Amino acid sequence: MSARLLYEDDAVIAVDKPAGTASIRERDVSAPCLHVELERARGERLFVVHRLDKEVSGVILFARTAAAHRALSMSFEAREVDKRYHAIVDGALEGERAVTLSLREFGSGRVGADALRGKPCETRVSLVAQGGGVSLVDAQPITGRRHQIRAHLYAIGHPILGDRRYGDGARAATEPRLFLHARELSVPHPTTRERLKVSCAAPEAFSERLR
Repeated sequence: MSARLLYEDDAVIAVDKPAGTASIRERDVSAPCLHVELERARGERLFVVHRLDKEVSGVILFARTAAAHRALSMSFEAREVDKRYHAIVDGALEGERAVTLSLREFGSGRVGADALRGKPCETRVSLVAQGGGVSLVDAQPITGRRHQIRAHLYAIGHPILGDRRYGDGARAATEPRLFLHARELSVPHPTTRERLKVSCAAPEAFSERLR
């Protein structure tokens, strides 16, 4: 199994999803898929709670029972989940800011800012480190729209390095990956309702790129 186990109990399992592996099955059923891979490796049915973009690495949670799946889905809908990401972005991003641009999906699968027809979104962004024309930032999506962090950072002039969908495609093609990593997820446990926090350090590729 390519995904590293981060946490498990009778109700949930959390793993570190590798970049380049889809969270769920794609149109090409032969392509690597984390959900199917985990079910085969563990010999049990797992329920999809949320997803990470194929290019993104980090913490992803699956439910082990239908009851846990219902409870976790309700927590996500109620915005009781705290998600934190690390991203390396182009340019010198300063301090902290809340990006509240409304976003909508276009037919191409791309997401963009649209004040009139977009859905309300919020991403809180803060600087972690900076140098060499790039910034390491912490991103906390308050809402959970598709491509939200990627689209918001692009919209404020700081596209994520390696993002071929948002930003300079030619430049992105020179990077080894999309530099976006889900580093932490905190959610009420589906059984006990106590806060469950799962963390995962960014891959070595992040440190190498920063150096």
